[in-house]
Amino acid sequence: MNKQTPTKLILACAILLVSTAILYSQQDVVMSIKGGIPAIPVAIPDFIVNGSTSEAKSFADTARTIITDNLRYSRVFNTLPNSYYSYIRPLDPKKIFFKDWESIQAKLLFVGEVSDGEEAGQILFEGKLFDVKSEKFIFGKRYQAQNNLIRLVAHRMSDEIMKMLGHPSLFTSKIVFISNRDGNDELYMMDYDGHNQNRITFNTVKDYMPTWSADGKSVAYTSYRQDRAGLYILNIYEGKQIEVQNRGTNFGATFSPDGKKIAFCSTLEEGNSEIYVANSDGSNIKRLTFNKAIDTAPSWSPTSREIAFTSDRGGTPQIYIMDAEGSNVRRVSFGGSYFDGPAWSPAGDMIAYVSRVDSVFDIYVLNLRTNQTIKLTESNARNESPSWSPDGRHIVFSSNRIGTIQLYATDYDGANMRRLTSKGENKLPDWSR
Repeated sequence: MNKQTPTKLILACAILLVSTAILYSQQDVVMSIKGGIPAIPVAIPDFIVNGSTSEAKSFADTARTIITDNLRYSRVFNTLPNSYYSYIRPLDPKKIFFKDWESIQAKLLFVGEVSDGEEAGQILFEGKLFDVKSEKFIFGKRYQAQNNLIRLVAHRMSDEIMKMLGHPSLFTSKIVFISNRDGNDELYMMDYDGHNQNRITFNTVKDYMPTWSADGKSVAYTSYRQDRAGLYILNIYEGKQIEVQNRGTNFGATFSPDGKKIAFCSTLEEGNSEIYVANSDGSNIKRLTFNKAIDTAPSWSPTSREIAFTSDRGGTPQIYIMDAEGSNVRRVSFGGSYFDGPAWSPAGDMIAYVSRVDSVFDIYVLNLRTNQTIKLTESNARNESPSWSPDGRHIVFSSNRIGTIQLYATDYDGANMRRLTSKGENKLPDWSR
């Protein structure tokens, strides 16, 4: 592995990014969104440019575009189109005429201002969110950063807006995946929207099935070293690596949301795949399943108290749930001959999985409360490896619908399909928490 890579990742993500709260009194304006409730109309007019450099103007335009795209993607917000703003007077951030914004049905107003930084190549970006009806300031943030960190700044500001309304961070989340674009199956990671795709491992052997740790600092994965599929944990920012298990075939690792455990599959003892659990550092390995069937694809519940998995103990691959110590096993998939790859939603009410019908693999979502199933993909292709976004509104998966295997993201109801990768073949995604 290239030992300089973790250092570069740290620098790319952290150098010269400073966030400070704006010195205003924060108002208690609370809004919450649940499934089925209309999105909040938000106005995001052109950002005010106080700087004299072309970099400030470019930063303002790009940051506004990114934040607008982010909030629209969230499904929490309905970003008002630019055409609406032509009907009202130009924005003066020192004297906002809220009735103007109320007239175009905006409930929230986001005001951005960009200035030249203290040093060359730096930008000062200030964002403020207002409640239009009450004419109240909700919150503000100020960032000073290098101009080339514009995407990170915009994503962080977008996350702050989401958190203010009680929603998990989404836009600074990362997706780890496998790609052969450089000639060998290696680990890569990218932003939630497909930007900043970077290689993590540099091996001469195949790497496989990566999964994020709960804190987003490490990735567990399978690597075919010494002709064996060993399980490893790599801290991607420090470059430190732990070998968890190299006897037998080891794969399908997944960290518990509480960060304490890691579950994985192994042929360690009897030659067939069973599910094991260990501490998150790979110590204290314990076997959970004991039968002659193939047990695979573990997925933790958000409480870390249960594990969903695939087993053919009933004759065909089906989805089961067991308690975290291996007891109370029960089957939850019925009516088909092939179910695999369960992925538990962050809210714990849904499980995404793969089902094969007439040699076509599609992604489905099972609602554990209603026992209803929704089919997310409709294509004569192989759609596999679903993984939930941290807010539970989106799913990333792999598909060969264009001939090569690429990564796609869709909303939890199958809407807003978007392609994320294009170079080489890309598969086995996992979305950070």
